Amino acid sequence: MIDFTGKTVAVTGGANGIGLATAKTFLSAGARVFLLDLSEEDPQAVAADIGAAGGIPIDVRDRAAIEAAFADIGKLDALAINAGIAPTAPLETTSEDLWRRTLDVNLTGAFYTLQAAAAGMKQRRSGSIVVTASTNSYDGEATLIAYNASKAGLLGVMHTAANELGPYGVRVNAVCPGLIHTRLTDPYYQKTDALKEYFRHIPLGRGGTPQEVANAIAFLASDAAAFIHGAALVVDGGQLASKYSIWSDEIGNFEGQQWRLK
Repeated sequence: MIDFTGKTVAVTGGANGIGLATAKTFLSAGARVFLLDLSEEDPQAVAADIGAAGGIPIDVRDRAAIEAAFADIGKLDALAINAGIAPTAPLETTSEDLWRRTLDVNLTGAFYTLQAAAAGMKQRRSGSIVVTASTNSYDGEATLIAYNASKAGLLGVMHTAANELGPYGVRVNAVCPGLIHTRLTDPYYQKTDALKEYFRHIPLGRGGTPQEVANAIAFLASDAAAFIHGAALVVDGGQLASKYSIWSDEIGNFEGQQWRLK
């Protein structure tokens, strides 16, 4: 059983999508939870709505703001680094602004967040950090060169931090979600024909939910994963394990947003 009773947890990007599902999962396990997100996401209101300890408006590109937030929170037992963006553009038209903005949020912001949290955790000789990477950390999906680069870089950050923080009893891991149905991906989920073709390559025949990723994050952050360190847990329905299309019209029917066997 995953139990966070008496523990304090922070979630960046915590006011919506995977971050919000993660915050709720930690709450249900007894944690004192803080949501960190952009002011336009109104993390204070979201925190009040779900019964979290607090919501802190923050831009993860601002190192000083992150450090101030953690100072206000105090002792931090676990951290989910989840804030991210995914603007699209073909390789040849990816602007310098899009490139820098994506890496600044997804990679540099994650580094700032991890670095700030690690300082206190090292002193206390305990803590757990889970980074939200992606299946795109491993492959190169078209029109997402900046996003792909940032998510690949997160695994380098995670592996290095695991090496350096392990001796202090601080565990660092990552989750690598596939296509998850969130506000960010909802426009794609409305394209039934495209979804049918995409899900042909996923053995489970569907996309994931924020809760399914949240469950993986909570597990990695918990004492149930006490000897899991420096690992990247793929949460993709088997997509990366598949080399060829799994589903066809001969063996299955595509029903709304999922393939099912005939």
